[in-house]
Amino acid sequence: MTVKLIRMWSGEDVITDVVEKTTDYYIIENPIVAVPSQHQGQIAFAPWSPLLSKGSGIEVTKKYVVYEADPQEDIIEQYNSMFGKISKPTKKLIL
Repeated sequence: MTVKLIRMWSGEDVITDVVEKTTDYYIIENPIVAVPSQHQGQIAFAPWSPLLSKGSGIEVTKKYVVYEADPQEDIIEQYNSMFGKISKPTKKLIL
């Protein structure tokens, strides 16, 4: 699973699994979008395309993308817990 943050021209920050990337488009699965939460300074996540069936690939043309980047580690962990088959912690416990 390759979890990326894709900033769209519309201003949306999409967190998604990039399945394939070419010079013209991305194939993505399970896209979610960051939305402001009711709690001050926090964000929540909502499906980017709520009517899309889970696990369906979407082709996104690169001309609508501002940038692609790696999201913060805690966001990747949360995404993997939502969509990954196995979730492994990245932080080590102090014994």
